Amino acid sequence: MDNLLNTVRAKVEQGERLDDAETLELFGCDDLLAIGELAALANARLNGDTVYFNVNRHVNYTNLCVNRCTFCAFSREAGDEGEYTLALNDILAKAAEAVASGATELHMVGGLHPDLPFDFYLEMLAALKADAPQLHIKAFTAVELDYFTQLTGQPVEVVIDELKGAGLGSLPGGGAEIFAPAVRAKICPEKISGARWLEISEAVHRAGLKSNATMLFGHLESHADRVDHLRQLRQLQDRTGGFQAFIPLAFQPDNTRVPGAKGVGGVDALKTLAISRLYLDNFRHIKAYWVMLGLKIAQVALCFGVNDLDGTVVEEKIGHDAGADSPQQLNKEQLMTLIRKAGKVPVERDTLYREVGR
Repeated sequence: MDNLLNTVRAKVEQGERLDDAETLELFGCDDLLAIGELAALANARLNGDTVYFNVNRHVNYTNLCVNRCTFCAFSREAGDEGEYTLALNDILAKAAEAVASGATELHMVGGLHPDLPFDFYLEMLAALKADAPQLHIKAFTAVELDYFTQLTGQPVEVVIDELKGAGLGSLPGGGAEIFAPAVRAKICPEKISGARWLEISEAVHRAGLKSNATMLFGHLESHADRVDHLRQLRQLQDRTGGFQAFIPLAFQPDNTRVPGAKGVGGVDALKTLAISRLYLDNFRHIKAYWVMLGLKIAQVALCFGVNDLDGTVVEEKIGHDAGADSPQQLNKEQLMTLIRKAGKVPVERDTLYREVGR
């Protein structure tokens, strides 16, 4: 393992790219602190001591979904206990609360509603931009965009143009889960393929919009599946440069229906974040999504190559329905304190990583 770690250190110092075999070997390495030190070095070369956060508001506008993925504890069918769809006035009220709290971003995703027409989403975007023009709207996963093509019969490029014209600013990057077809067939067989997720993300980037990229880990996937997922993201980023941040999402096993799913321990979470930093040399930002990692692991991750803590969030439903025991929200001061206590410099950003305050 010493030879591996020395090789990786030399590559980081010389700005060379890790290959897949080295990355897979890192997942089998037990020296977590050495991997973290290398990831911290790689991050420092890109971002120094800066850790970004933003003031944002999550709005999950419906949990009705035509897909019933086994890993998802959020989705409901019509008539199920707890099913809901927010009225437009309710969505606008949440946006007004976001503005009042100083938010710069509205983060919006939901289920694939069986009855809402595509025009509803265009009207929602237009109404939000009219009421709260200062909010950047980061909305819809690639899965949702694919569903909109089914609703309209239009190519995804046309759907993206219409959403962009109505006020869409960027995409959050969910729905990637894990690209490996065999695993995807077990945890989300109804969902679009990994290849389709990548195809839609590329179309989003070609349209001039930025997005994030995610990976759901800690369920049935192998380390090789993780490396394969990272490889395909790195290849797409080489072509488009459209991904802003990579967000490894720690699987929450409670209330889901994935037999044999293992969940994520702290060591695995930190190692995955660190290795992601080392492998994804063309991604500027690696985000520790504190909602699913928990506050303590997310804070420690700032010393393992992570340079973004996400935001204030407010009223997150998807991870919490699956058993996440993190708070529903943090305020700006709490986020800055977490960052400072990790020895880093907190910087408030907007969605496109422009500095709001240092």
